[in-house]
Amino acid sequence: MKIVYCILGIFNSGGMERVLANKVNYLVDRGYDVSIITTDQKGRPAYFNLDSRILHIDLAVNYTDTLEANIISKSLIFSKKKRLHKQLLAEQLMKLKPDITISMFDYEASFLTDIKDGSAKVLEIHFSRFKRIQYGRKGVLGLIDRYLSRRDKQIAKKYKRFVVLTHEDKGYWGKMSNIEVIPNANSFEPNDISNLSSKRVIAVGRLNYQKRFEDLIALWRTVHLEAPDWKLEIFGNGPQKRELQALIDTYGLSNSAILREPVKDIMNEYLTSSMVAMTSRYEGLPMALLEGQVCGLPMVSYCCKCGPKDIIIDGKNGFLIDEGDLANFSSKIVQLIKDVALRKEMGLHSSQLSKRFSEEEVMRKWISLFNSVV
Repeated sequence: MKIVYCILGIFNSGGMERVLANKVNYLVDRGYDVSIITTDQKGRPAYFNLDSRILHIDLAVNYTDTLEANIISKSLIFSKKKRLHKQLLAEQLMKLKPDITISMFDYEASFLTDIKDGSAKVLEIHFSRFKRIQYGRKGVLGLIDRYLSRRDKQIAKKYKRFVVLTHEDKGYWGKMSNIEVIPNANSFEPNDISNLSSKRVIAVGRLNYQKRFEDLIALWRTVHLEAPDWKLEIFGNGPQKRELQALIDTYGLSNSAILREPVKDIMNEYLTSSMVAMTSRYEGLPMALLEGQVCGLPMVSYCCKCGPKDIIIDGKNGFLIDEGDLANFSSKIVQLIKDVALRKEMGLHSSQLSKRFSEEEVMRKWISLFNSVV
């Protein structure tokens, strides 16, 4: 079976890119013919290792070149780039003749079903139904966000299958005959779990608006007063790096809260930590929690849309915190720091519950979907 994935780029260290890399490597090992078509790679290498049998084609549309333009210029340039994108993508699909083409809800999502190359079209979203409006933008941009959010549902209805990551998110999309829930799989399966003895809380994610690391840094002031020998280490990069570092310096936490560059061997970082924290505004199904869980870490997370409720059973393998409740969040971290027995109990439950997201279990669902649409 020949499968094509469409995504903006594979150069980022994000969760979606990691999930895609794991998925395509799994599929080619089992005899599938897999290609990835990107629009904005710009010659950069893939961040995560890809099997040499996977074909990567970049269309060099480069949507991200327009990010700094004003709204009028951006609209005109975007329309031109989208027409070029459709033309170039259609040419590649006609050459490749895939059985299935999958959009990861990037720029091709709105027109992929119009390309009549004979492949079954599948849409896969890695964020929640409310991603666009969770930016909380006002004025013209807010109106555009709400319009695009309504349009997303009409786009999704055109696909043979529409895959969301959680049952929570499925409910937000309403009644759709083509919708299916397939979660992300664990990124790795460690031989052992963390012994939870290190004095480190780990957080992982892009340093941007979505991840709301400013809350985590702010609440760490309270944790630092209660446990000055513990450290918070945030692994990631992104547009808010300087802003977050300035916040750390302003709070006098430069020796306690540390921004780290992304690392490819993130598993080892989880295994040498004692809990994972997440303060996101929104998610699809957060890889940071899945990865922390499979390494046997207790988790403390905002109960945002979507994903934390599908991973954390409150009080069993971690704590779910109301968004913006910094006092409760810091209190739960301090509780886990001081109560070693609770920390180990929750860590053990995390390891046990991680089996729900094993690669074999998740990929079995994907292969079943592939067989059903061809």
